[in-house]
Amino acid sequence: MNATHPIRCAALADELAEPLAGTSAVARTWLALEQPGPWGRDALSASHLDHGVAKELASLSADTGVRIVLIRRPGSHPDRHRPVPRTVYLAHTAPGSTWLERTTVADPKQLLDLDFARAGAGARGLLGTPVPDRLLLVCTNGRRDVCCALRGRPIAAALAAMHTGRVWECTHIGGHRFAPTAVLLPTGYSYGRLTTESGARLLAGEPVLDNCRGRSTWPAAGQVAELAVRSATGDADLDTLTVTSVDALPEGGWLATVTHQDGRTWRVAVAERTGAARPASCGAAPKPAVALEAVSLRTWS
Repeated sequence: MNATHPIRCAALADELAEPLAGTSAVARTWLALEQPGPWGRDALSASHLDHGVAKELASLSADTGVRIVLIRRPGSHPDRHRPVPRTVYLAHTAPGSTWLERTTVADPKQLLDLDFARAGAGARGLLGTPVPDRLLLVCTNGRRDVCCALRGRPIAAALAAMHTGRVWECTHIGGHRFAPTAVLLPTGYSYGRLTTESGARLLAGEPVLDNCRGRSTWPAAGQVAELAVRSATGDADLDTLTVTSVDALPEGGWLATVTHQDGRTWRVAVAERTGAARPASCGAAPKPAVALEAVSLRTWS
């Protein structure tokens, strides 16, 4: 790697064809809060959001299954340091009971009244009104990793121009080496190596599984298992499959159970695979790439 012109982490991951499956952030519910202005590495606490509110939101959401991201409209997003209405979205990702709600708050402090435990469990009607359309959040958090800004912002701007109000920039959602990355709400499916074309297909409601990192509803091994079943069966209906269990195996790896709503069940063995060393993010020391892979799949019933 040239020290003067280092190869960016996303370019290296592309070159190595690093697998995406099993790399989605894990969250059953997403809370997206509009926060203009700059975002730091830890965006919730390193932004112009009131530090006390940020700290309390982080505490209230801990261990509830709710992940908080900051969002802003693509393009110019100066923080004028005066009270402005903030758009807020709450989305639940469980198959068969996905939903998306939207509200506007005058002050983010109002979100401290949200029942995070119920939101994580999928209770509806806790925040605003239902939203029938899909929402795409594209990571552009350049302070966390420059690849997200360089690759994410042009994609977010292009898609926002075609789908007004349905595409937002967002803070870190993991996997910046796969930039541009995005999460589709309310399904919770995360994507890497996003293109304008694939983003448009997602917003149009198509079941896009190309470059899918997994559904945030499930732990990493469950994400891999669910995608393996979809690949084997060709089932693209996003509500049909549920990961009912993920068990660690004594010899290493995991055994995941995936159930179809029609009663079919699969057992999927998932193992770790170690690849070539690469930096997981720009500026980080190279480490062996560890990916998860479905090594066997069998019908259980």
